[in-house]
Amino acid sequence: MRDLVKPMRADKQTHIPSLDGIRGIAALLVFVSHAGLDDVIPGGFGVTIFFFLSGYLITTLLRQEFAKTESISLRRFYLRRVYRILPPMYIVLAILILLAWADVVPSNMELGAVAAQFVQVTNYYLILHGPSHLVPFTIPMWSLAIEEHFYLIFPVAFAFLLRHYDYRRVAAIFLVVCAAVLLWRCYLFMGLGVSWRYTYMATDTRIDSLLYGCTLGVWCNPWLDRPIPDTHRRRWILLLILSVGLLLFTFLYREPAFRETFRYSIQGIALFPIFLCAVRFHTWPIFSWLELRLVRGLGLISYTFYLCHFACLRIVEERLHATAIVRGVVAFVLAVAFSTLMYVLIERNLAAVRRRLHDTVGQRRLTQTV
Repeated sequence: MRDLVKPMRADKQTHIPSLDGIRGIAALLVFVSHAGLDDVIPGGFGVTIFFFLSGYLITTLLRQEFAKTESISLRRFYLRRVYRILPPMYIVLAILILLAWADVVPSNMELGAVAAQFVQVTNYYLILHGPSHLVPFTIPMWSLAIEEHFYLIFPVAFAFLLRHYDYRRVAAIFLVVCAAVLLWRCYLFMGLGVSWRYTYMATDTRIDSLLYGCTLGVWCNPWLDRPIPDTHRRRWILLLILSVGLLLFTFLYREPAFRETFRYSIQGIALFPIFLCAVRFHTWPIFSWLELRLVRGLGLISYTFYLCHFACLRIVEERLHATAIVRGVVAFVLAVAFSTLMYVLIERNLAAVRRRLHDTVGQRRLTQTV
């Protein structure tokens, strides 16, 4: 495996088409689950996919920057995250607040709960107080709080590790932290008897789902490191079958202690080879459909889609007297339309700003670096 961890090309583009498709599938899983099929569709797994994908992409981006400058600019990193995450989120929150004030949607908002959402601690507010006083229909934003907490810590820690260790050792450290988070979940759930809500939503119990993606970013990265030869295809297919089997097991085995402890770890391990093959062998028939225009299109608008889909479902449910299937279709169309509008008017322009921030890395060193 040594040849898989050679120094990568620092100037390689970081837009990976197959990952747009994976992002779109994850968004669809969450939507269908919230549409009423949560007993058969693992919507929570869609969130786990988002976590893994975020960890992988952020690590890939930071590796490129470190290869160019031997540093990581905190200023540029945090600006990119602000431009990516906050405007769409705050726009959705503002629209729903206005609808609540106009009595278009039911609301029991309180200032403390709304403030918790704006300062990115939705997950811990939900754990402590429940969803009653939040901005209406914004429960899914708990996962964004976890990602924001991760983004605050990760670039500092990653830059430090890159200065002192090679990629393999950094990956090993990430896996040790993942193991520690698993032990922490076991202690909380089995020892202290905390609720499922904590193990599911807390940053300290779910950050390993991002770190598994970070591990792929530094070890055997299929986009940056020396290409994996397309030989012994059967071995890779068998590995994929094993990974899918592990995922199916985590969906079907519903013993509470397992679901709140080992489930997330097994899913993170199973996603490792799936992502690796989806990026490296994206032309294989089992992955090529991820790059279809419709699938990638949903991936491109998936962030705002995730932000607004629950509100669209509940608003349609309250105002449209029809079958569940019809309501689901109408809500999906409404969410796609709103997300597309946001992408065209807001996200695409902000993406251009983020690209300029990334493209100028290495042209000049900033004072605020790690």
